[in-house]
Amino acid sequence: MLNAVYRLVAPRRFEIEFTDIDLCGEKVIVHPTHLSICNADQRYYQGKRAEDILKEKLPMALIHEGIGEIVYDPKGEFRPGEMVVMIPNTPVSITEDAEVEIAENYRRDSKFRASGFDGFMQDVVDMRRDRLVRLPKGMDPHVAAFTEIVSVSVHALRRFDKIAHKKREAIGIWGDGNLGYITAVFCKAMFPDSRLYVFGLDRDKLSDFSFAEETFRVTNVPEGLYLDHAFECVGGEGAPKAINQIIDIIQPEGTISILGVSENPVAINTRMILEKGLRVFGSSRSGREDFEKTIELYEENPEIVEYLKNVVGAVFKVRTIEDMKRAFEADIHKEFGKTIMEWM
Repeated sequence: MLNAVYRLVAPRRFEIEFTDIDLCGEKVIVHPTHLSICNADQRYYQGKRAEDILKEKLPMALIHEGIGEIVYDPKGEFRPGEMVVMIPNTPVSITEDAEVEIAENYRRDSKFRASGFDGFMQDVVDMRRDRLVRLPKGMDPHVAAFTEIVSVSVHALRRFDKIAHKKREAIGIWGDGNLGYITAVFCKAMFPDSRLYVFGLDRDKLSDFSFAEETFRVTNVPEGLYLDHAFECVGGEGAPKAINQIIDIIQPEGTISILGVSENPVAINTRMILEKGLRVFGSSRSGREDFEKTIELYEENPEIVEYLKNVVGAVFKVRTIEDMKRAFEADIHKEFGKTIMEWM
C-alpha cells in the first residue's frame, strides 16, 4: 500500500515522501484524523535543538499526540471506522532489573515517535496493536487529540500515589500553562479529598483553575501557607525558581514531582531537600497503562472532558503542506491551549 509521509527536512520546511506499507503483516492501519502540536515538535520545526541533534534526527515526520480511524486490521480485532488513540512510545523488548520491571517509557531501547522515528504526520500509519487504545464513543475529538500529554500527567499522578506518604491534605501545582492545567484537572479527580493550590504568573490563566481551592501568583504567596506535596509543571528558565519555591514551602518529608522539561541544568537547594527529608522524582512520557487509565478517567468523570475543552486552542483543517506550515506558525504565537490539526 502506498503511503504519503510528510517529513520535516530542515527547520520550517516539510517535504512529502512516498513509502510502501505491508498489508500482509500483523500491524493495524490507522488514518490519523486529529493531531496536536507539542512544544517538542516546535523545537524541531523552529530548529531550536542543537545542530548535531537536528542532523541526526531529520528528516522526520513530526507529531506524537493524535487520534485516528481504523482502516484495516488483518486480525479483525479492530473494526474499520473505530476511533483510537495512538501511543507514540514503542518498547522494543521487556527489560527487567532483578526484582522490578522498568516502565516502558523509561526503557533505553524504547523508541518514541517524532523523536527518532516518524511521527503521525502521514496519510496512514501502521501501528502495533498494543499501541492502540479505543476511545469512548462520542468523545470530543479535539480533546482526544492531546490524550498523550494528558497521559503524561496521569502517569506522574499514578507514580505520586505510589511514592508519596498518605498525608495529602494540601497539594500544590506550579505552572499555569497547558501541563499545569491538565495536571491540576486530573489531580482534583484522582485526589478529591485534597485541597488543591495552583501557583503561576498570569492572573488570567489562573482564573481558569476554578476547580482549585485557591490560586496564587508566585510573587505573592501568603505567609504560613503549607503543602504536603507538590508538582512542578514549569520547566525551562522558570524551573529553578519554581522548584526552590516549592522546597521553601513544602512540609518535611513531602514529595516533589518534576514534570517540566528544561534544556539546561537546573540549580536547586539540595541543602533544604536534605534537611526536610524530601522525596524528589521525575516523570517523562507514558505507557499503555497510563493511556488506559486516562480513558477510564474520561469515562468515569465526564466533567474532566468539559474542563479539557478549555485547552483546545486554534483548530486548522490541514490538506496541504502550506496548511501544515500555517498551523505550526500560528502555534508559535499562542499564549495558552493546544493547536489541533484536523488531518484531512
